[in-house]
Amino acid sequence: MFTIFRKEINLFFSSLIGYMAMVVFLLTTGLVVWIFPDTNILDFGYANLDALFDIAPWVFMFLIPAITMRAFSEEFRSGTIELLSTRPITDLQVILGKYFAAFFLVVFTLLPTLLYYYTIYSLGAQVGNIDTGATWGSYLGLLFLSAAFTAIGIFASSLTANQIVAFLLAVFLCFFFNSAFEYLSHLGLFYATFDDLVDGIGIRSHYVSISRGVVDTRDVVYFVSLTAAFILLTKTVLESRKW
Repeated sequence: MFTIFRKEINLFFSSLIGYMAMVVFLLTTGLVVWIFPDTNILDFGYANLDALFDIAPWVFMFLIPAITMRAFSEEFRSGTIELLSTRPITDLQVILGKYFAAFFLVVFTLLPTLLYYYTIYSLGAQVGNIDTGATWGSYLGLLFLSAAFTAIGIFASSLTANQIVAFLLAVFLCFFFNSAFEYLSHLGLFYATFDDLVDGIGIRSHYVSISRGVVDTRDVVYFVSLTAAFILLTKTVLESRKW
């Protein structure tokens, strides 16, 4: 698994994929947090990173599929998946190697935003006048959300040899699990209790819950379960190709 992980990391940073991912994410979030008139912190007047944590899931909804779209699609297109299947390594190890490599790149892309936190921490009317608990809770929520999106992207890539199709499918699935259930629950089609249940199926409600700074075991279990489910689905897809 570590060999696959190292190979994928080298591929990311020997091409433009890794660098473009960082530039696009940091440029987009930087403009929203510091430049755009309706969202920038300097005009808003409050020492928080809400703008970053509001926009980041939407950026990741496109960025992570772009990172993961080649994970298996390129292997299918070039035929190297057959070589992998002959190596003394299981399908799950291959999947996890690719998964952790993509997730590592996402986390690596997120790390420079800690500079935003330090800047706001230092520039507050009183130094340190920022809700640290909510900020770190939001970062934790972003990590869980990124883990789920990465698993979804890897799954989408395992379904097709076409990288564009894999990208579009991953974007759709990420949007569906992040937002569709929230929208459905707000339509008022069900009883209030059932609306809450529908909302709880989606990622958004759990992400918002963690972002408040209180880590609920139910939210952690949800993200771990969703991530594991898509990794297992990917394993099933790979195994079905051998039938």
